[in-house]
Amino acid sequence: MYHFLPNIRSLRCPLKLFSVFLLALNVYTINAQTASDSIFEKSINLNVLNTLKSYSSIDSTFSKFKNDSLKMKTLIEKTKQSKALEVESYALNALGAIYRNLSYYDKALKVHQEAKSLAEEAKNTELQVISLNMIGVVYRRIDLIKPALDHHKKALDIANTTLPMTPELKHSIAVSQNSMGNLYLTLKQYDLAKRQFEKSLIIEKEANNRLGLAINYQNLGYTDEAKGDLELALKNYKRSLDYNNQIDSEIGRVICYNSIGQVYIKQKKYDDANVIIKEALKKALQMNDQFYIASSYINLGWSEKELGLLKTAEEHLKKGLELSEKYGFKTSIVDANQHLSELFIEKRDYKTAMSYYKNALELEKTITNERNMQYVSDIIIQYENESKNNQIKALASENEIVKTKLQRNQRLFWYTLIGLIILGGIIIAFNRNRQLNNEKQILTLEQNMLRSQMNPHFIFNSLNSIKLYIINNEKENAVYYLNKFSKLIRKILIASTEKEMSLEEELETMQLYMNIENIRFSNEIDFTINVDKIINTASIKVPSLILQPFLENALWHGLSSKKEDKKIVLSVSKTSEDFVTISITDNGIGRKESERINKNKILKRKSVGIDITKARLSNFSKRYTSDYKLIIEDLYDDNGSPIGTKVIVNIPTRAIVLKTA
Repeated sequence: MYHFLPNIRSLRCPLKLFSVFLLALNVYTINAQTASDSIFEKSINLNVLNTLKSYSSIDSTFSKFKNDSLKMKTLIEKTKQSKALEVESYALNALGAIYRNLSYYDKALKVHQEAKSLAEEAKNTELQVISLNMIGVVYRRIDLIKPALDHHKKALDIANTTLPMTPELKHSIAVSQNSMGNLYLTLKQYDLAKRQFEKSLIIEKEANNRLGLAINYQNLGYTDEAKGDLELALKNYKRSLDYNNQIDSEIGRVICYNSIGQVYIKQKKYDDANVIIKEALKKALQMNDQFYIASSYINLGWSEKELGLLKTAEEHLKKGLELSEKYGFKTSIVDANQHLSELFIEKRDYKTAMSYYKNALELEKTITNERNMQYVSDIIIQYENESKNNQIKALASENEIVKTKLQRNQRLFWYTLIGLIILGGIIIAFNRNRQLNNEKQILTLEQNMLRSQMNPHFIFNSLNSIKLYIINNEKENAVYYLNKFSKLIRKILIASTEKEMSLEEELETMQLYMNIENIRFSNEIDFTINVDKIINTASIKVPSLILQPFLENALWHGLSSKKEDKKIVLSVSKTSEDFVTISITDNGIGRKESERINKNKILKRKSVGIDITKARLSNFSKRYTSDYKLIIEDLYDDNGSPIGTKVIVNIPTRAIVLKTA
């Protein structure tokens, strides 16, 4: 291959030597690429594709091309023609891994989920398990712990219950255990995390899988570092780096460099940390992996802060924070805010420091709350897997001991059982009584609600208004409003039998209600409903007819005494994952003026609808993670004159999920 080199001495200048070298290198590269393309073209022959069914046969054919996105896209198109579902699933997972490493997480999820569907259709367990693990890794990258845990757990369950156990399934079990260990690590359950990594490490050692060994030693280093054993952490990180060097993994080097750099910072070896983290950043930028670019910037800023290079530290920390916020890396956002807070304390800018500290604290609370829920779920899963196996072994080895204990304690057992039955009966009776009281309270609320909605004055006045249209020979208006009235009555009667309805139906009912009420105001009221485009009103549940009392108050207490320019705006927005916010704003006379006018009336109009509504919202919120919020604001102009009232209702949307064993 290099037979031309002895003739280099005959060249008269370094420029010619360099030209010959480049020419030879280009020829070699072009020949190698041509050969690779030729092999790939032969591999995607339709006859070949239809013979590849097992993961091992597919991987041995295409593993050398799976990091080339163009070739994988070509392979996907070819497999669609031949309906080679297994190969298409493999190619989609390879493409998803490329997208993930480029931080295109939405694209990665989409292709991995498509790969999973194809694997299920082909009934290929190996590819199904691989797809589930791939999806879990993407979710873990963006700190969505619960779906990550769900997918890895499902992959683990399928792999453990499949026979025969193939090498790929065994490898997938190691991947699942490693990923679940990472999730435990995120939940700060370090002993549980270490147990998972050690299980995964055993499988990877048996298979002599250097990539798996690199990953698990890296994760064991994370665990040791979190527990404060920096020397052992550094030892495991360097083991991981050694394996990554053996397999020439650039992304592995980036991860190890960052981890070693963090340990150096904690050991106060700031110069060493600065050097190795800069190398990590350089490699991360070359790979264009936004996750590790953000992490490297944050770690570099941290080391520079400790070295007293506050200006460059601030620049790098803000760059890391910007990337983390852009791509949704929650844990990195927390780290960047914490380091920026410490930096501004050193600069004695305590106001800015407090701002960054609050940002970190608020996001950390959110992550922690979510993690606690997922941890409870995971403990149940852990119990199901391990305790059942342990129980079987214990029953087999202690059978005689159990028999002896049962005979000796038979009387105690029966006494205990009877006591438990009595206690259980008392608890059941107590809970049943409480349930009946709750149901009675709910029924009373619903009856009061129906009486409020079916107010006889409202029905009489509405019919009277329609009658005037008939008397005045306004047939079209009479028919139009009579149709609206009948629809409204029907919706009210249907709502009286249901505790809740969709927000879409609620808004339609309120539109009908305002159309009818507007007759009595000679259609002077400008009623508008505004809904944010991101909100799917059909999927959000609210208590039935919950908005009617607020609209009624706006009409009769806010606008009835006003002469002109009467407006009501109903807006629906979503500023939090936990709530949908509904506001009703009128430009009426305000609450104080309304109370004064009401006091002077001989027949006072007393509204009990708000109290009933609060009770119904309180009962509705019991099934959700957050309670409702109700705020009533008086609106004033610049001169302090009342210009209306605004009611804001935050209705919870995240239901409490009951975990089952």
